[in-house]
Amino acid sequence: MKNIDKDNEAKKAAMKKLRMERKNLIAAASSTMKTQKKTIKAIKEFLKHEAATIPDIAEGINMPKDKTLWYMATLKKYGQIIEAQKEGAFFKYSLNEPEETKEKAEV
Repeated sequence: MKNIDKDNEAKKAAMKKLRMERKNLIAAASSTMKTQKKTIKAIKEFLKHEAATIPDIAEGINMPKDKTLWYMATLKKYGQIIEAQKEGAFFKYSLNEPEETKEKAEV
């Protein structure tokens, strides 16, 4: 029984030490995730009103075009947005509405 208690204490101490060592990394990752969530929310809010091109979105949310392109590619990959009509050299993008939402809007 005493061996089990010693093992548990050793594991707890090791975990505590590991958490302390990685504290800065965990904080940085959390900060990055918060920033990404805010950016994605801003893009989706911008696209709620109308379809837009990447340069329009970048200007509207005050973000560099290359970063905006990266986020748009990610949102498209995961089905959050879809390509709409082409405007000049750029495609317009709009939010991908679930089928249930489309059906309710038609009724």
